[in-house]
Amino acid sequence: MRFIPLALALLLAAPAFAQAPTPTPSQASRDLDRAFEALREAPDERGAHMAEMAIRQIWARQASAAVALLLNRGIRNLRAGEPGDALEDFDAAITLAPLVADAWHWRAQAHQQVGDRVAAATDLRESLRLEPRHFAALVSLSRLQEEAGDARGALRSYEAALAIHPRLTGGAERLRELTRAAEGEEM
Repeated sequence: MRFIPLALALLLAAPAFAQAPTPTPSQASRDLDRAFEALREAPDERGAHMAEMAIRQIWARQASAAVALLLNRGIRNLRAGEPGDALEDFDAAITLAPLVADAWHWRAQAHQQVGDRVAAATDLRESLRLEPRHFAALVSLSRLQEEAGDARGALRSYEAALAIHPRLTGGAERLRELTRAAEGEEM
C-alpha cells in the first residue's frame, strides 16, 4: 500500500487525548493497522513523524473523557518532576480503563522515575500484551534492560521497536551502541 500523507494528516486533526467521536473498535483497529503500515513504509522522517502522530492519536481516542483527563494530568505531573502524583493519576486511569495500552506505558514511565524498575517492567509488559506494536514501550523496555545489565535483551527489544518504527529518532546510533554493548557482553 502506498504511503498517503493526506490521509495521515486527517488523522492528526485532533489533539492528544482530546475527545473526538470514538470510532468503533473494528474501525479503530483498521485505522491503526493502516497507520502502522504507513509508519513502516514512510519514505522520510516527515512521513514517519506524521504516521507516528496518527498512531498516538488513535491510541488517545481509546480513552474516555475521564481517562483522558487523568492521563493528561499524569503526563503533566510526570514532566513537572512529580512522579508520585503522576502514579496516582495513571493508577486511576488504569482502574477506569485497563485495556488502554498507553496508560500502562505512561505508568511505567512514572514507576521508572521513582526507581521501581520491577513495576515499570511489569507495566511495559502489560502495555505490550495489549498492543504488541507499542514501539515506545519497546524502547522503554530496552532502556530498563540496559540499566539492568541485560545488553542482549536491550538490543532485542530495540530491534523489535525498529521493526515497527524504522525511523525512530536516533535509532541507527542507538542500535550501534546496543550492538556494541551486546557483543561486549558475549566475550
